[in-house]
Amino acid sequence: MTYSPTTSADRTRSFPSVLSLLSYLLAGTFFGVVLVKSEAASWYRIQEMFRFQSFHMYGLIGSAVLTGMLTTGLLRRFQARALTGQTIHVQSKDPGLPRYVLGGLTFGLGWGLAGVCPGPIFTLLGSGVWAMLIVLLFALIGTWLYGVLRDHLPH
Repeated sequence: MTYSPTTSADRTRSFPSVLSLLSYLLAGTFFGVVLVKSEAASWYRIQEMFRFQSFHMYGLIGSAVLTGMLTTGLLRRFQARALTGQTIHVQSKDPGLPRYVLGGLTFGLGWGLAGVCPGPIFTLLGSGVWAMLIVLLFALIGTWLYGVLRDHLPH
């Protein structure tokens, strides 16, 4: 390992500023409030979805997919730039049915067993649903397990 002295200007470019970190915290907090208010973090709504008893969650998921498609298309079309000035490059995904099926089944199984998507785990913890600590623990174990098995999985 070699040492190369850096200037103050180099360090400020390589580390995110407190202001940008605050913007991420505010955006995450806003997202958490939206999840709770839209009932996307509600165990009952999720169970209704899996039992095909309500359109509520399908509408939320569908609107998220449409928003993602529109945003990705706009980013590609207008060659948008990040706050740092770098061009945002959205990479195309390689086709591969086995990895999507395996990933979807694993994600869906965990979602069905826990009754919650991994997205609102912290939101639910912030709302006082302490049982989500168990879900968080197993989400971390699953992430670690993926890291261990990554080279043996279809990518």
